[in-house]
Amino acid sequence: MSEVSVLRLYLLRAMYLLIAVGMGLTIWPLIISPPDMAADSGTVVRAFLGALTLLCAWGIRYPLRMLPLLIFELLWKVIWVVAFGVPLWLSDGLDASGQETLFATMMGVVLVPLVLPWGYMYRNYFKAPGEAWTKAKP
Repeated sequence: MSEVSVLRLYLLRAMYLLIAVGMGLTIWPLIISPPDMAADSGTVVRAFLGALTLLCAWGIRYPLRMLPLLIFELLWKVIWVVAFGVPLWLSDGLDASGQETLFATMMGVVLVPLVLPWGYMYRNYFKAPGEAWTKAKP
């Protein structure tokens, strides 16, 4: 018997696909034909997000092996919303672009937890013993 249902695997694959295609259509044109060539945080972010889209594409094939990627996706979004998005929104500090960013980020905060296999994560990441810190004896 599988640890995760086939439906859950397809939901995970759909989430990886959504991230890979949705973000890929936005980020990869800026990587392939950059509007500027500066060694600044903007190009670093583009490279980071480009790598994220490639790893999400890999997650379509290996949805459980790439689960830490979705956990990371959820965590950074929650941190951004709590530390930046909501405080700026409450103080009327969000312009139109910031409001779009908050909305898009909140979509991830809502959707990612719905597809995560929480029981599998508990059994394999929290309840399971940690890996050895030293080389195993033969």
